[in-house]
Amino acid sequence: MVSSDFVKQLQGYGMTTANILYRMPDHPAIIQEFVWQNYDLQPEFPELRKFLQFWTEKIEGAIHQVIVGHSGLIKPAELRLVGAEFRLH
Repeated sequence: MVSSDFVKQLQGYGMTTANILYRMPDHPAIIQEFVWQNYDLQPEFPELRKFLQFWTEKIEGAIHQVIVGHSGLIKPAELRLVGAEFRLH
């Protein structure tokens, strides 16, 4: 049996992390943080949009800010082999 996450990766999905800052309903001056992670497609982010829609409909905490990180937006530097090395003394 193949993992559903692996199938999503083959379809172009990448790991997405959303850092959601929201105001507490009882104390609006206090901002809390919630971290959401799932496989999603960039740049539309349909899974994140569904989650944020659910949040606005069902959760009382008003969203203050959403910071998104995705492997297509942020990834390590690419490495390549060097054909020769020259040393200067």
